[in-house]
Amino acid sequence: MTDKIREARRILAALQMDSERLNERSALTLLALLRMGPGDTWAAASNPMLGTRAIMDWIRDEYGREYAANTRETIRRFTLHQFADALLVQQNPDQPDRPINSPKWNYQVTPEALTVIQQYGRRGFERALAEYLARVPGLKAQYAAVREMNRIPVNLPSGEPFSLSPGGQNVLIKQMVEEFCPRFTPGAEVLYVGDADAKWAWFEKERLRQLGVRVAHHGKMPDLIVYMADREWLVLLEAASSHGPVDAKRYRELSSLFERARPGLVYVSCFPDRGEMRKYLRQIAWETEVWCASDPSHLIHFNGERFLGPYD
Repeated sequence: MTDKIREARRILAALQMDSERLNERSALTLLALLRMGPGDTWAAASNPMLGTRAIMDWIRDEYGREYAANTRETIRRFTLHQFADALLVQQNPDQPDRPINSPKWNYQVTPEALTVIQQYGRRGFERALAEYLARVPGLKAQYAAVREMNRIPVNLPSGEPFSLSPGGQNVLIKQMVEEFCPRFTPGAEVLYVGDADAKWAWFEKERLRQLGVRVAHHGKMPDLIVYMADREWLVLLEAASSHGPVDAKRYRELSSLFERARPGLVYVSCFPDRGEMRKYLRQIAWETEVWCASDPSHLIHFNGERFLGPYD
């Protein structure tokens, strides 16, 4: 282990990171975020915006530690997320509303933390550290307020509010809840809303269980589930702006996942507009519906004897 890695671990300890974040992987991640090579001084530390791949490349090139591509998620989940929670880094300072699944997602050491780190090894470090730690609770509240401002507010048909993480297909999911549901499932219950960030943004687990649905894996769920009690329909809606529509494969997956559901199943692919729909036109499964947010009062029906409803 090089002296610089040891020093990085000491800095993480001084910043009161938990014991799981004092390992070599976390120390190397911090060094990469600061663009600190083995021979650099702490006063020369900087804070560029870096994605996980750029962080791993720096670690490989400067410290000779080769992390396999499949460890990228480990660095995200077990180092960078905790760095963000501790306000050691901020996420996407250039675009706070960047979608969670964007390839441009990045991390940057906060200016407040950088100022302290640049003092390491110098006489003023302990004082700068004490002042920083005293300010952290207020800084966390300040950064959290900024993040909250960028979330997407959504109102359920019942009037109950909640929010989704910014960007991506969540813009379309908001339209599905607020535009599709009042028009085509009036009076229905929203039982599930997915979110790439929060996973279960809205989840009526017990109500789904009463209808015969038991959920084990978030990743297999549709983006929106609506129950129409008056017709005994369970409407399964997919936001097709980034993951595609209900095609034959997805139809089979959803049919299997909801095979024990007592209500009949209705499948709907949702697009932002008809231009986006045309990209997937040949993939859309028969006996399903299509809705475009740009034309919210219309449905496109893909064959079958029913214009909207489940098929036995």
